[in-house]
Amino acid sequence: MSAHIVYESAPLGSVIRYSDGTAKPPARFTKKLAAWESRNGVGRLVRKEPPRERATYSSPAYFTLHEGDFEQGGIIVVSVRRTWSVESDLGFEIVERPTIGMVRVLQERGDSPELLYLAKDREAAERWLANNQYGRAYLEEVSADEVGADVIEGRTAA
Repeated sequence: MSAHIVYESAPLGSVIRYSDGTAKPPARFTKKLAAWESRNGVGRLVRKEPPRERATYSSPAYFTLHEGDFEQGGIIVVSVRRTWSVESDLGFEIVERPTIGMVRVLQERGDSPELLYLAKDREAAERWLANNQYGRAYLEEVSADEVGADVIEGRTAA
């Protein structure tokens, strides 16, 4: 599917796979492998930003995937995120969607919310938020209505 479809239909917290359709090169070709890995991967959808129109600048809509964190001594040192325009030539696939009862910890950033954490339930989300202080964070439960709309619109298996 296209990046535009992911932007339009994938809810925050979904796991998204992206690919350029080429075969993975052997490990001995380190430069080719590094280039391939930059265009093929998987991440959790943490942000969707609408298109922008300014007097001297315009940009298409985009979304950001969180691919992972590098920790040292229990502290996150680097968080890996990639941002893709809806005009990207890559192929995308929604691998997993949040399920009913999961709770998103969100924070308003600009024109849209950003996913800080996806918890299995409200208690886990509140515990995470107590340990990770964010001034404008709020909780949003994944509802049956949201999941049902995906089923009705054919975006997921029933």
